Amino acid sequence: MEPSDLLRHLAQCLDNWKISYLITGSMASMAYGEPRLTNDIDVVVDLRKGDVSRLANCFPENEFYFDIETARNAVHRKTQFNIIHPASGLKIDLIVAKADDFDVSRFRRARRLKPFEDTEADFASPEDVIIKKMEYYREGQSDKHLRDIAGVLKVSGDEIDKEYIDFWAAKLGLRKIWLLIQDRIAAGGTFSR
Repeated sequence: MEPSDLLRHLAQCLDNWKISYLITGSMASMAYGEPRLTNDIDVVVDLRKGDVSRLANCFPENEFYFDIETARNAVHRKTQFNIIHPASGLKIDLIVAKADDFDVSRFRRARRLKPFEDTEADFASPEDVIIKKMEYYREGQSDKHLRDIAGVLKVSGDEIDKEYIDFWAAKLGLRKIWLLIQDRIAAGGTFSR
């Protein structure tokens, strides 16, 4: 199984069960920016307890690792859980939506994209991908998040609503990181590999 196959399977399952979701993380940054290798799919899902069993049915246990109790606890606590395809090593990180102001905003701004010729899926907007990547950078200081942001700005820069990013960067305490990124890009700098 390839990442494209797993994304296709996930999107079809969520669409069939009418579960609201947003593809985010590396897959989304590649949709708006530059390609890179990844073995996981990050998706924010608006899951209810009753959705867990339906979702589990999409991922049969002879092919996938899906711990129903862990998923139910994640829904209850508004945290995350994962689904693993052991044969390929691919993983889906499902982040349960918190229904806070930012999640409400990014679900409202979702974009239906066609990442592959035969697949459509709901993606976070490029601005929301940048904002979450800044949060991930703040948490772990990994330059891969800065490179992803730079790639999105390079490829989709003309379409980016920077005022929206400014607003959320200030609200979420990310202003210094956002200014650092803009300054480094303006100076022609790169983010280390």
